[in-house]
Amino acid sequence: MRYTTLGRTGLRVSVAGLGTGGYSRLGLGTGKTEANAIAVVREAHAQGITLFDTGTNYMNEAVLGRALQPIPRDSIVITTKTPIHKADGTLTPERVIAGLDASLRDLRTDYLDVFMLHGVPPAHYQYAHDVILPTVLREKDKGKFRHLGISETAPGDLQHEMLRRATLEGWIDVAMVSFHMMHQSARDKLFPHTMAQKVGTMLMYAVRGIFTSPDRLLTELRAAVAAGQIPVSWYTDTNPLNFLLHPGGAETLVDAAYRFARHEPGVDIVLFGTGNTAHVRDNISSLLGPPLPAADHAELIRLCASLPGLGLDRPAHATPAIR
Repeated sequence: MRYTTLGRTGLRVSVAGLGTGGYSRLGLGTGKTEANAIAVVREAHAQGITLFDTGTNYMNEAVLGRALQPIPRDSIVITTKTPIHKADGTLTPERVIAGLDASLRDLRTDYLDVFMLHGVPPAHYQYAHDVILPTVLREKDKGKFRHLGISETAPGDLQHEMLRRATLEGWIDVAMVSFHMMHQSARDKLFPHTMAQKVGTMLMYAVRGIFTSPDRLLTELRAAVAAGQIPVSWYTDTNPLNFLLHPGGAETLVDAAYRFARHEPGVDIVLFGTGNTAHVRDNISSLLGPPLPAADHAELIRLCASLPGLGLDRPAHATPAIR
């Protein structure tokens, strides 16, 4: 494993982080057992991962807490998130703090390394800043968490407006941002600001379903052609990303996606989620691999830099679940 410093937090963390959300939720979302989920977490730790990310709406903080309990607390970094709104309106600061306290209890820890406001859309940014932030900072002063972060609503904020504002206004230490090899808007819209402000970045959405399903990729590209975002000639190729797969290049599109994300300037940690211990090892292998060949990387930028939002599918549980 390789390690880096998460922005200005000073936290030394693995460049690969285990995410516990997504479609899998450590396998719990696909019918696997809690024992399997615990095995996945412990395999990740055995492979050198030191950062574990969860959220109140993933409904697995208690399982993660049990999995991490035997590991010395000061050797790992735990991050979690709680939403500030639900479908019918914003939450009170008291409800947000109740989520924080529940996370501490379920994760069996006295403190969080990073506490994040979860999935804040641009329309709720001012509420987060003016109403939620003062109360949350009082909880930080009590020692409940060490650093404050915020995560974006990936499909609903393709130009990273909310994270850009939070970064430039200086009140977050960590940003959870969407970025993958066909959704590259953060390169110009966000990463220059996070690097300048030394805000740590945790990458989500590095691998999406379009990279494992050729039919789905073609469906997404057909829509991009119809919107005039890409030339027709690119869609008509039955394997439009096949140029990445060659000796000296990527072994699979998933391998290419992880390597593309990992070596992007401005990226600190790439999160991945799985319910399969073998996938833990495979994903880490890709994330520790070299950058893509320069020609392949340049071609991805040429073809995909104007495709923000492609493949940003969300699992059903992405709608915040409120305790």
